[in-house]
Amino acid sequence: MLSRPVAFAQIWKSWFSSHSLLGNKNIILMGPPGAGKTTIGRIVGQKLDCPVIDMDDDVLETTWNMSVSEKLQKVGSEEFLEEEGKALLKFSASGSVISLSGSNPMHAAGMQHVKKNGIVVYLDVPATVILSRLNSMEVGRIVGLSPGNSLKDILQFRKQFYKRWYDIRVLCGEDVAAEAVAEKVLDAVKRYQDSELETFISTRSSRSGRNLEEDSHKYFSDVVVQGLAPDGGLFVPERGLPKFTAGEWQGLIEATYVERAEVILERCIHPADIPASKLAEIIGTAYGENFSCSKIAPVRHLAGNQFLLELFHGPTASFKDFALQLVPHLFAYCIPRSCNYLILVATSGDTGSAVLDGFSRLHDTDKQRIAVLNFFPEDGVSPIQKSQMIGCQKENAWSVGVKSDFDFCQTAIKQIFTNSDFTGFLTVEYGTALAAANSINWARLLPQTVYHASAYLDLVHQGIIPFGSPVDICIPTGNFGNILAAFYAKIMGIPIRKCICASNENNVLTDFIRTGVYDLRGRKLISTSSPAVDILKSSNLERYLHLIANEDGQLVTQLFNQLENQGHFQLRKDLLEKLQQDLVAGWCSEEDCLAAIHSVYSTTGYILDTHTAVAKVVADRLQDRTCPIIISSTAHYSKFAPAILRALRIAEINQNPLSQLHLLSSYSALPPIHWGLVETLKKTGNGDHQVCAADMSVLMYHIETLIQNHFMKVL
Repeated sequence: MLSRPVAFAQIWKSWFSSHSLLGNKNIILMGPPGAGKTTIGRIVGQKLDCPVIDMDDDVLETTWNMSVSEKLQKVGSEEFLEEEGKALLKFSASGSVISLSGSNPMHAAGMQHVKKNGIVVYLDVPATVILSRLNSMEVGRIVGLSPGNSLKDILQFRKQFYKRWYDIRVLCGEDVAAEAVAEKVLDAVKRYQDSELETFISTRSSRSGRNLEEDSHKYFSDVVVQGLAPDGGLFVPERGLPKFTAGEWQGLIEATYVERAEVILERCIHPADIPASKLAEIIGTAYGENFSCSKIAPVRHLAGNQFLLELFHGPTASFKDFALQLVPHLFAYCIPRSCNYLILVATSGDTGSAVLDGFSRLHDTDKQRIAVLNFFPEDGVSPIQKSQMIGCQKENAWSVGVKSDFDFCQTAIKQIFTNSDFTGFLTVEYGTALAAANSINWARLLPQTVYHASAYLDLVHQGIIPFGSPVDICIPTGNFGNILAAFYAKIMGIPIRKCICASNENNVLTDFIRTGVYDLRGRKLISTSSPAVDILKSSNLERYLHLIANEDGQLVTQLFNQLENQGHFQLRKDLLEKLQQDLVAGWCSEEDCLAAIHSVYSTTGYILDTHTAVAKVVADRLQDRTCPIIISSTAHYSKFAPAILRALRIAEINQNPLSQLHLLSSYSALPPIHWGLVETLKKTGNGDHQVCAADMSVLMYHIETLIQNHFMKVL
């Protein structure tokens, strides 16, 4: 029997040979000084039995006939980079492991030359670890080091160059042995070369019984565009979500929100779908100037062991911005250039304006081939939400009010997607395909895992808890997407103990989590002051049930067909027990919601929005105070001004939304008024939007008319 290291080396040699890497491609290790590139390169070379080249020792010092430090001292930083780049341009190798110098990536032409024949692996080591290593190594000179530039500043400055060139990132913590990092490098290269590892399946197809030809080879780029699976199910990753080690999470404690998003999403999106450099560019655009808080999703202490995760600093003042500033750019990158796309959206309030705003920020060329049609319950959203949706209409983005509730809008869109006659007609007649931007789309759900992970890391960074200590998370939810994203963060390694589901008076989810019975019979949707969770049919629950049922697509199909046809279903006892290990639930009345807003403001000076107040009430009832609890603050209170003013016991409320916001601003409360929302409302004026009956044929008419008016006009 072969020993494990020998067997491992032979497997990798066989794999690389079969994929034609040895013989022409190189593995190129890149990272800051002190990242361990030389040591790790030697180990990787040994495992693959291939040449190992260290740029400092084997190329630069040989070319210059002097040590690197002597050359730097002789010519200075600027000329050193130029000389180093010239050496890189003359360098040629194949089938080798190459360890770059820490400053090689700063020479663009040299890196372009080297990258042509290799896969660049970025050894991403936390700056604190690098600084400690360099101090212990007593490194005297580094390119750029001067009395005005600290070593920490240089490391931060260089990150932009590393991000420009890498194909793969490997996280390297403080206590990870070089041997373990080398194996991570090889695993990462294998993943890079084999996109077949990361396919998606429908929640309504099981591995054993599904038709392989029909359902195989659905990749991230496919599911972003398709949204809903052909069988009516929702797409999920076939092999599950990636797992991060405790050390990898700890390496992100000092990171910014954008850096955390890059690391997490890179592991969830295969580079064959979106290359790492492009993904970083998209993330930077999404979470750049569009958010009013530099921390993007800050965590604020409320009282006792309760913390608020503020998710309302985006342009439309709700948590939906986290996905919908990102998704339009992912979508535009993934879709084929040969077809136009109409994005259909159903909203209970916040999604509509977030989708409209996000897709209106695309480049002009993308807006010509991508349009948005947003359906919302005409009388089921707050006045400010409606004004916001009207104000966010642009040349490629429109809203239609429907004389019904959110459940009708969402069900109608699902039925339209599965109507092959209608979708086929649109494709043949107008060259236009339909796509979804609701949380039924996997790309909508995925970015939400980032802020749940980030919130935990922020508590660690603030010294509230050590890494590894558990937290509970309480989320107001109706469609189950936000709480499912928190559960996914738990699967990926964040120490979340319980996910607490907070319902308003539409408490079907609370009843289901407590009893295992999902029962819509005799239920009517209740209009509340927290409209984003005025939902009875929770779409993303299907993904969760598919997960705990061990991907039994036949069972999921049976349950949701029964819900559709009979209005109810019941979980098996074993599945209910699994569910109750993960989830607890409670609900909040309108009276208690408004009372909580008043109480919190009176004691802290902080104003909760109505949805956050629902979660606060439920958290107070269900938490056991043995660990911190993070309450998701999913929207800014400005969006629900009439309810907030009632909660604050204002006797006379002006019906003008702008007047309501100005009155709220006079309270000088925390957080401040959302001025981006104020500016949107100023632009709205008496803007128009269309209203239609709750009739499938009428909705289909609006879809076809919009396609004619937008895409045919562009042609």
